[in-house]
Amino acid sequence: MTPRPLTDAHGRVLRDLRVSVTDRCNFRCLYCLPETEEAANFYRALPTASASGPGPGGVPVPFQPPQPILREWKPRRELLTFEELERVVRLFVRLGIDKVRVTGGEPLLRTDIPKLVGRLAAIPGVADLAMTTNGFLFARHARALREAGLRRVSFSLDSLDPENFRRMTGRIGRDEVLAAIRLARDLGFSPIKVNAVVIRGLNDSELGALAEFGRREGVVQRFIEFMPLDSGRAWQRGLVVPGREILERLRARFDLVPVPSANPSETARRWRFADGPPGAEIGIIAPVTEPFCGHCNRIRLTADGQIRTCLFGRVEHDLKARLRGGMGDDDLEAWVREVVYGKEERHHIGEPEFEPPQRSMSCIGG
Repeated sequence: MTPRPLTDAHGRVLRDLRVSVTDRCNFRCLYCLPETEEAANFYRALPTASASGPGPGGVPVPFQPPQPILREWKPRRELLTFEELERVVRLFVRLGIDKVRVTGGEPLLRTDIPKLVGRLAAIPGVADLAMTTNGFLFARHARALREAGLRRVSFSLDSLDPENFRRMTGRIGRDEVLAAIRLARDLGFSPIKVNAVVIRGLNDSELGALAEFGRREGVVQRFIEFMPLDSGRAWQRGLVVPGREILERLRARFDLVPVPSANPSETARRWRFADGPPGAEIGIIAPVTEPFCGHCNRIRLTADGQIRTCLFGRVEHDLKARLRGGMGDDDLEAWVREVVYGKEERHHIGEPEFEPPQRSMSCIGG
């Protein structure tokens, strides 16, 4: 008998599970782990740096740029094992999840990651298995991942300019990422998505160049609004380039044709190039200015075994304690249903009471 759908209190049916396998990352991206001196200098130089916004009683709060810190990563024993991850994914698939994305941190830092991919790909009911990576180590694992059953991969590429790439990511590595994207195409991964987080005054001048890159390479180039998920708590609304503005600027240069979607839970609005090759698309993801919470069908599992029902939420649910405490699958299923039923109706970015998550995107999982 088919189990009833995994549904929250607002009638949304969950189909998409994001599985983080590590909180570690080999990049220090300005919008996630802004722990380089250059990141601090960027925020410190902003015109709005004198006051980041109203505090209690409407008194301006002095801007505090992110400071370089020594990050303490979770020890290996606190991360879910491959056996635990496989068990959790099997459980969620029985509850109706059919789309699984492996994330981090940087997932390719997890030892023997192709073995985990193989275990997940073999689970009956996983119709779509994908990975998000910064691409720096992709060449080392690409063929093994493909052979293990990975079919889709998304890369992070925020700048085509080598110096700006270093400024945004905290390391030299643009050429490795470009090579990874092309290798994925050669190995038959499809579709290939390339994500750029757009920050005003930093890389928004490259919108056209990145779109042209997507057209030339035959990949899906996606632009993502800057979100308040950085460890330095330095996010400012003024740095967000709204999705509408991104589209207007791209349409001034390219002839774009809307791509209709049959999936209301899709996060990106999509366009194809009227004169572009098959596979070349533009996607715009605008969670800050055009929230899609009403159709959200995602749930997240952090590397240390916490369930998150909203990317921007402050509540986590401890699955690891139940796994390691001996809870059986039937009881786990009932608990998961209860957690999902309480999924947040929406995020509250831009509202006075909004507080960003306690953990950065690297720890939450993409």
